[in-house]
Amino acid sequence: MKRIFLLKGLDCPNCSAKIEKEVGELDGVQSSVVNLMKQTLTINVAQTAADTIASQIETIVHSHEPDVEVSEIVQESYIPEKKQEANESYNNEDKKLTVRLATGAAIYAIGMALTVFAKVPLPVELVFLIVSYVILGGDVVWQAVRNISKGRVFDEHFLMSVSTIGAFVIGEYPEAVAVMLFYQVGEFFQSLAVKRSRKSISDLMDIRPDSATVRRNGELITISPENVSIGEIIIVKPGEKIPLDGVVLDGDSMLDTRALTGESVPRSVHKGDEALSGCMNQTGVLMIKTTKAFGESTASKIIDLVENASSRKAPTENFITTFARYYTPVVVILAAFLAILPPIILGGGWTEWIRRGFVFLVVSCPCALVISIPLTFFGGIGAASKRGVLVKGSNYLEALNNVSVIVFDKTGTLTKGVFNVTDILPVNGFSKEQVLEYAAEAESFSNHPIAKSILAAYEKEIDQSVISDYKEISGYGISVMAGEKKVFAGNTKLMDTECIEYTTCEKAGTKVYVAVDGQYAGCILITDEVKPDSKKAISDLKHIGVEKTVMLTGDDEKIGKAVAEELQLDEYYAQLFPDQKVEKVELLDSKKRQGSKLAFVGDGINDAPVLARADVGIAMGGLGSDAAIEAADVVLMTDEPSKLVDAIDVAKATKQIVMQNIVIALGIKSVFLILGALGIAGMWEAVFGDVGVTIIAVLNAMRILKK
Repeated sequence: MKRIFLLKGLDCPNCSAKIEKEVGELDGVQSSVVNLMKQTLTINVAQTAADTIASQIETIVHSHEPDVEVSEIVQESYIPEKKQEANESYNNEDKKLTVRLATGAAIYAIGMALTVFAKVPLPVELVFLIVSYVILGGDVVWQAVRNISKGRVFDEHFLMSVSTIGAFVIGEYPEAVAVMLFYQVGEFFQSLAVKRSRKSISDLMDIRPDSATVRRNGELITISPENVSIGEIIIVKPGEKIPLDGVVLDGDSMLDTRALTGESVPRSVHKGDEALSGCMNQTGVLMIKTTKAFGESTASKIIDLVENASSRKAPTENFITTFARYYTPVVVILAAFLAILPPIILGGGWTEWIRRGFVFLVVSCPCALVISIPLTFFGGIGAASKRGVLVKGSNYLEALNNVSVIVFDKTGTLTKGVFNVTDILPVNGFSKEQVLEYAAEAESFSNHPIAKSILAAYEKEIDQSVISDYKEISGYGISVMAGEKKVFAGNTKLMDTECIEYTTCEKAGTKVYVAVDGQYAGCILITDEVKPDSKKAISDLKHIGVEKTVMLTGDDEKIGKAVAEELQLDEYYAQLFPDQKVEKVELLDSKKRQGSKLAFVGDGINDAPVLARADVGIAMGGLGSDAAIEAADVVLMTDEPSKLVDAIDVAKATKQIVMQNIVIALGIKSVFLILGALGIAGMWEAVFGDVGVTIIAVLNAMRILKK
């Protein structure tokens, strides 16, 4: 069974990783995922362990973060806290910590000033230093003791406690307090950085409506959006957010879709148009008939998608977590060897070598890595969302870096998907009007874009009562009985299957061949227009390192070739059935460069099997599409192929910052570890090697939010 716990106040990526691991190791727990953005722990637990699991989780959480409040969430009634309550980047707890750090630092400064200028005796100096140490580091030492009592020895609390207490023992009193002061300051900045990232994403996703004005029994009442049913009429005034997805029954307005699509240009809506939740109504009053419940509306789905993205960790994140788990005990052992073996082997000099061992411990703390790496991916997901690209997890964000082959569906992806009848070619005594009428009758039950274009060209009402025996043959076309006549409308494969003699149309475009009672009546030519930015998007993708671009289409060879040549695609495959698209993707996947990824870009509805098969499935123009959000790993919120370039751009920037932080952290730490071991670096240098590097890495990670 699935259970969710709220961990209110959890801001440490390192601690969240430890909590996730330890809860996952409990008896009866099949999976454990901590979502740092939502401050939740989601577990799948066996029924036999369900009764005791809450207390065990609380014990584990408090062993790492004593101040975090643990409570179970009732999923059906859970609504995330309001932005001002949940996402303050500087709250009351932070203010208390600031006062404590300022007080400890002031006492430390007074003690140092008295020592330097007043030449007070050592006992007086020690009083000031010990008091400031207790204020600044008492909680760290106490946490280290608690962790040791539970068998968790090698963590940052242990490193800081041992190194600073050891510094007191060997007479490095000011340095001991300084190390603890700067460590706490570094931890404080890390916490603020996580909260800032969370707030950045939450501000971006602040599309959840607070209320809905619904018409019931002739009256307008304001209620929670969760209590509005499908089919009810809601009224949205200028300046209000649309609370649920629906269709406009009355009114004209401009909608600000920026939070959903990243586009600053407002979109106009009129009677009959779809209105999506989360959009801001700007000008007119809209009367909307709801088509989805609140939980299934676009705003809810997008919020859930973005909030849960951080729970899917990238391989680099998982590596760093594993690395830190083994790295810390290794450096503690090395520090012990450094402090003990040289005096034994070389003789004498215990104080100096012990000092070097403590310097080694301070420098070795892995905070720079375990904080900044998840923080960078966290920010990368937010930066992508700001551009109208929803990435379902850090793993997909990282995978976008390695995409070497991108496969596109044609209709609705590279082309507008808006078909127009451009020519009708009748034969065998049929008129253009008759061919169009028979085709319209055949397509009258279909929602396919080609069917809609034929119905739009016909411009008359179809008497569907005379239509019977409707059959849609996937990949071929449609057969119906229109009154007393058997009508076929489809491609050449349908004509061949029904043994109907026809004349192949040589013009470029989508062709619908029409036959009546076994006699070929004519051909309807339909064309689709390439999107304005498709060619530039393909060019930009090649410029940023994509090695091959491929198009798959069910259209005929001539259309496929014409579009491929216009967009300068590397390959194309035409006249494909849905299952053949999967086969082509598998073939292309087998030929791609070793270690690289294949991405498929489609509309997320007809291409769900291919989206699932690709390394990275990308839904194009998936706004409001359930199939797109469910099937894809990445959702582009507009119909622009150029959004894919933005997605890869953010992914590459994220990866670049991650690699920079790994090099910065390991590089600088390695230098200071060597200098500490050689006795060249002291405690002050060690502080920079730990806290300084951590702050640099965190500030570097925050750059991704500006993308």
